[in-house]
Formats: sequence, structure tokens, C-alpha cells
Amino acid sequence: MKFGYIATIALIALVAIVGFASADRLPNATPENQLFSIDTVIDATGAVDDKSTMSWVISNPGATPTGILEKGQSIADVTFKDAILTNGGKIAENKNFDFNSQNQLKGLYNIESQKVLTYASTEGAHMVGEEEYTLSVAGNYADADDNIRCVFSTNHGGILPAFCNIVSAKSSLVNVNSAQISTKGQIRAVAETADVPAGLNYQIAVTPDANSGSGFAEGSVKTVFAGSIMEARDGGDTNYNYDGSAASDYKTATWNKTAATNTWKDTTEVTGGIKTLQKAFAYQSGFQKLS
Repeated sequence: MKFGYIATIALIALVAIVGFASADRLPNATPENQLFSIDTVIDATGAVDDKSTMSWVISNPGATPTGILEKGQSIADVTFKDAILTNGGKIAENKNFDFNSQNQLKGLYNIESQKVLTYASTEGAHMVGEEEYTLSVAGNYADADDNIRCVFSTNHGGILPAFCNIVSAKSSLVNVNSAQISTKGQIRAVAETADVPAGLNYQIAVTPDANSGSGFAEGSVKTVFAGSIMEARDGGDTNYNYDGSAASDYKTATWNKTAATNTWKDTTEVTGGIKTLQKAFAYQSGFQKLS
């Protein structure tokens, strides 16, 4: 049977970069640098169960808090999950996972994972799978001079407000009979200075198995990209005018008061014959230099 469903390309690019306002301030690395890689190659006919998970929490300064963050403290919470399960059929998979806890620069990442697999059903077998990346970063207000180098021209010791941001990218495979699937994910969660933004990228492409002869991938594929952004505007016990001078009328500090929220979600689900399905997601949140 041939199917006529074609899923076209979808692209999401979110950038939360502001001037003298709130954005992610990443914690920096611990003195010990952790690096590891996991490479997986599978070429098999039969049942396959392949799982990878990782949870990483890092904060600074000081130990990971159990309550409210201290002034200037930030925390990053990262999770990664990947799983493939079949009850038969022929599968060929090549998967690479790399982790580096070192401080990263713009364009570099702490977690990088990529996967290419081809699956063909035999005797009614199916493949299911799931992949998910989550990045959660929160921080209390802090003095700008302690966090950003040569960014703000103010002389009063500007305040960087508090924030609590979380984003995720997830894909699911259900009852796949035939397909070639490739994915790539990246997360940046630690940096030496706050002018390096938090980042999460994810890409997935589903195309037909060239050996199937049908010209279509067969199964169900779903992607969910989501984010919840909460930003404060002020910090400490003093309000400042936009020119950097202290406000004449004293007000109660609002470092823990939400000044902006941004909640979003993108969902795509395809069932049947898939000629092409491509989704790409790019997110970063950080500060930019003021001219």
C-alpha cells in the first residue's frame, strides 16, 4: 500500500537576548572537568532495547541550594533521554553521545548527541522510541559588575534581575514499520561569564528506507518543542532609573516579582506514509552588549 502524506519542513528559532534586562546567567564549571563519550553501533535482526539517560545539576557560587537561591547564585538542571525498542525486524543504528562539563564559549556545547538509524519490519514487528532534551536555568539577582565584563557602561554597579527559564525538545516514534531517522541535539549549560548564553538545539529528519521500495516511511512520529520563561526586572533593595541613577522615590524591592512571562509550545504529529518530515529547533538566552 502507498500513502500520500507529505510532512513539510518546520523551523523554530527562539532567541532571548536583551540589554539591561533579565536573561539566563549560566553557572560556571567546577574545578574538576568531566568528559565522556558513548558510541553505539547496532546491526541486528531481532528484538533490540537501547536506552541512554543523563541528569546533570550544577550551581554557583557555593553548593546546590535546597531553597531560594542566594544573591548572585544561578543553577542549571539538564536532562537527556533516548530510547529505542523493537520486538523484531532489522535495525541498523549508529549513535554518538559526548559530554564535557568545562566552561563553554558561544557556539560550543556541554552535551552533543547524534543518531542515524534505519529500521525495516519483518513478520509484523514494530519499533518505538523517544528522545528528549531539557534545559532549566534559574538565577537570583546579581551585581552586573560581578557577572559581565565590559558590557554595561553604568557606574553605579548595575543589577542583573532574577529569572527562571525552562525549555525542552522531544520526539516520539510509535509503531514504525519502515524508516530512516536521524537526530542531533546540543545543550550549553555552563560558562565562565554571563555574556555566554544558555543554548539548546535539536533536529530530526524522517525519510523512507531506500531498500524498502515503497518511497515512504511508515509509522507515527511526534515532536514537541516547549518553553516557559519567567523574568524579573529589578534587583536588590533599590530601584534605578533607565539612566542608571538611583530613583528618588524608594519602593519595595521587586527582584522576586515576575515582570515578563513567555510560554510556548509547538507540536507536530504525522501518521501513515511519510515522504519527508524535518523539524529544527534552536534556542538561546543571554545578554548582549550595549552600544
